[in-house]
Amino acid sequence: MPLNQDTIRFSRIDSAKFFKTLNKRVNAYFNDNNISRSGNWKLHLKTVMMFTLFLAPYFLILTLDISQWWLLLLTVVMGAGMAGVGMNVMHDGNHGSYSSKKWVNNFMGGTIYVLAGNVYNWQVQHNVLHHTYTNIHGHDEDLDAGRIIRFSEHAPWYKFHKFQHYYSVFLYGLLTFNWALTTDFKQTKNYLSRKLSYGKLPSPVKQWSIIAITKLIYVSIWIVIPILFMSIAWWKILIGFFVMHYTAGLILSIVFQLAHVVNKTQMPIPDNTGSMKNTWAIHQLYTTVNFATKNKIVNWFTGGLNHQVEHHIFPNISHIHYTKIAKIVKETAAECNLPYNEYKTTREAIIAHFTHLKEMGMKPATLSA
Repeated sequence: MPLNQDTIRFSRIDSAKFFKTLNKRVNAYFNDNNISRSGNWKLHLKTVMMFTLFLAPYFLILTLDISQWWLLLLTVVMGAGMAGVGMNVMHDGNHGSYSSKKWVNNFMGGTIYVLAGNVYNWQVQHNVLHHTYTNIHGHDEDLDAGRIIRFSEHAPWYKFHKFQHYYSVFLYGLLTFNWALTTDFKQTKNYLSRKLSYGKLPSPVKQWSIIAITKLIYVSIWIVIPILFMSIAWWKILIGFFVMHYTAGLILSIVFQLAHVVNKTQMPIPDNTGSMKNTWAIHQLYTTVNFATKNKIVNWFTGGLNHQVEHHIFPNISHIHYTKIAKIVKETAAECNLPYNEYKTTREAIIAHFTHLKEMGMKPATLSA
């Protein structure tokens, strides 16, 4: 693993041979059916549809004389499309699963720049830290919301956390907005200083140059050009920009949280020697959950992120295959007496998430005295 990180060692003891058996069965599925692990025409078609959902409203706003209420609605549609591109296109691209061709994966992974993010930062935070140290406090940055939200029992507790199951949903919408303004700068400084990378560590000059150039282009496309070419007050354009990002951020945050920050998942920590109880693959079963896997709309729109168990064990397989290999994963886990966490509906998963937030917001017993 290309990572310079505090040492955490996953157990090598898998008496049930879960991963060996599972990997053999999944490989057999693809080989026997002569199917590529990467995306196919279904993913390519979805890519076109997601980008249309994202960009078509932008060009309509620029070229047509549309009423203000329609403008607001179109920015919401753009936000949904923005989230769709992130979950279906960018995500597969940065995992190297969109295509069998590296340059295609790099191109599709690079679509994160039109979402206000950065490839290097995403790959370190998501591919390395999150996928390696899933739900481990202090290592998986997806559990780090600063002081404002307490996701784990291992995080410090503050009095205002008693209300986090109420206010958290309003903060979730700021996810991509923060990407655009502050997160990328903080992460680049942090990751470069720690020499974290997914692959070859980029030179600081190159990374900072990419940050500066892509941010300037982003601001030009989404703010400067509309201000120059539209007869709409600048502050209304800024509101539209915010609504687009808020919609995307809310969708992405909710989907991400339902996969890990719920009652059914565990948040284990290493012992004093840095050792974890389970192997990496088994760790994923305890820290990850599926939801609404029978819902075709959720499956399609979320890019398989509702199949997080399959995704975390096989991140290099495109999401379009998850519904097929899910049965293999579930049966193998059952044979090995291991958990396969899932919620039947999105509603059930949402309730589980906010119930978890409420529990994490309660004053810990150790602080009662």
